[in-house]
Amino acid sequence: MKLTDFLYYKTPGTITFRNVLSILTWLILFSTSAFSQEPAPQLSSQKLKDLSIEELMGIEVTSVSKTPEKLTEAASAIQVITQQDIQRSAATNVPEALRLVPNLQVTQLNSRHWIISARGFNSTFSNKLLVMIDGRTVYSPLFAGVFWDAQSVLLEDVDRIEVISGPGAALWGANAVNGVINIITKSAKDTQGLFVSAGGGTFLQRFAEARYGGKIGSEANYRIYAQHNDRDHTFLPNGTDNMDKWRFSQAGFDLDWNLSQADMLNVQGNFYMGKERDSPPASGIDGQNIMGKWTHNLSDSSNIIVQAYADRTWRVELDPENMLSDELTTYDFDFQHNLSPGKYHRFIWGLGYRFMNDKTHNFTQFVGFVPADRKMHLFSSFVQDEISVSQKFKLTLGAKLQHTTFTGFEIQPNARLSYLLTKQQVLWAAASRAVRAPSRIDVDYHIPVYPLPDSVRHVAGGPDFASEKVMAYELGYRIQPFRGLSLSLATFYNQYDDLYSVVPLPDTKVYQIQNGAEGHSYGAELSGNYVLSTNWRLRGGYTYFFKKVKNKPDNVTDPATLAGLGVDANHQAVLQSILDLPANFQLDITARYSDPLPTTIYNLYVPAYFTLDTRIAWKFQKRLEFSVNGQNLLKKRHTEVGPNRQIPRNIYGKIVWRY
Repeated sequence: MKLTDFLYYKTPGTITFRNVLSILTWLILFSTSAFSQEPAPQLSSQKLKDLSIEELMGIEVTSVSKTPEKLTEAASAIQVITQQDIQRSAATNVPEALRLVPNLQVTQLNSRHWIISARGFNSTFSNKLLVMIDGRTVYSPLFAGVFWDAQSVLLEDVDRIEVISGPGAALWGANAVNGVINIITKSAKDTQGLFVSAGGGTFLQRFAEARYGGKIGSEANYRIYAQHNDRDHTFLPNGTDNMDKWRFSQAGFDLDWNLSQADMLNVQGNFYMGKERDSPPASGIDGQNIMGKWTHNLSDSSNIIVQAYADRTWRVELDPENMLSDELTTYDFDFQHNLSPGKYHRFIWGLGYRFMNDKTHNFTQFVGFVPADRKMHLFSSFVQDEISVSQKFKLTLGAKLQHTTFTGFEIQPNARLSYLLTKQQVLWAAASRAVRAPSRIDVDYHIPVYPLPDSVRHVAGGPDFASEKVMAYELGYRIQPFRGLSLSLATFYNQYDDLYSVVPLPDTKVYQIQNGAEGHSYGAELSGNYVLSTNWRLRGGYTYFFKKVKNKPDNVTDPATLAGLGVDANHQAVLQSILDLPANFQLDITARYSDPLPTTIYNLYVPAYFTLDTRIAWKFQKRLEFSVNGQNLLKKRHTEVGPNRQIPRNIYGKIVWRY
């Protein structure tokens, strides 16, 4: 697609609201032959609330050790958002679903941009959090972070979201510094039949989504889906339109195929397109990805997993602050071997390779990347040994070795220990080293783009920029004090070195990007789940966080610049109430609180805010559902992060049909 095609006229392939409605109609007609089938077996909301805390906490997670293990036994600060948690909230996209996790900092910048981090350093270019969707890393080497406007899944098909706060680099590699988010969708077998949803409201003006799942013979299951939404603009502090209305569409497929008793193949793909709706020329995105995963069981105690994907993403930013286009093509290959030499011993090792071809175009000479294009390689290998020393002690040792284009070889080790005090109490501890590999904004970023003599004031990228480093120490405790209540506490202390800074070079007016800062952070994360009755469940948590960054010896970075390395709330809390009422009504409320954010060189002061999201729903014969949802209800609009763009209240209606 040419840039001019995207900017100045409606692209023929653009998916519109009308296109999606056509797809919905087609899916309904296509599914007529399946109406006589039994509906896909699903755990009802009532049955979920009938589960004991032991069963709820017995959920298996894979993000901590790359193999299934019980949530209660994981030696990590991990929290899980289940499908029911998402379904019983007012969330309309992945970032809003992540608000349900108290150990994440989630802020909305405007109609389509979000900032998400774990354990601090929350900024426009948050770069210490690794995010995956079904094992596909959604990572931009442009700034070592995530463009959240391009990350979408059909929330109905999410099985769970596993959120780790703390390093996960020993398994997942660079950028798993302060946390890991792993979005795991359901298998195609578990999404059989038809799902249709549509609605609209004040800020989320209109949306439609559909999915159909079926079988191919007796050994293969598939699903296809499409979704579309239109969002209204946010506001400037004076109440005027921020000119950021946003339209986004996505479609895709998922195929699971049992090749034999020992072999399973999964293939999935997605394509998407988004565009600002105010006036051309407009900012926009588009992309495509396809991934294949082959699992082969060598024996009852050993298997291999081979995964490969190709991902292309393109964006153009025509905001006066960001005049840039970027096209990234990524090819990734990953091999993993799991084996259990004994009953109390699990060993995992693997190899990986990633190639990234990043092409930028600078619309002005004021700011941009030099060189404009970069080809980057990432080689990696890892090993992890998990030994159950006794029925109560479990020790896990592991390390990741990686080689990047900018820094060469680096090692990221990890040690974790869990101790079962009683059947209702677990104590765990961990020590980890992780690195945040350099990105293009560290090495290639220039203001202005064209070269200037050292006597003229300008900013230059750091050709010798090294990886940012952290040594993290964690101590956690989980307890079920009585039936119906579970609590989890995680404490941490992090030491950072070689942090990003902008340093004036001696005897010049050149400011160069260097590793001139260091710092530390500490905090505590408390979360809980309380089943009051078969009709009512509470979940949520509280986080305390403190961070201090300073110049390294002999470094002269302006303290105001250092303060801009992420603005973080000291206190934040989330509480979600899930309540079933008589006559098939449901009432769900989510309350959120965040401390004020201080004024820095990059951020205006943001006052503390407390807000409520609500959902009132009614089900008819288990297949049809009507709901009215409200977000940010307590104020007409509020600011979550500077420079004081204001997020409006959103009230929308929704109709869901499952068959």
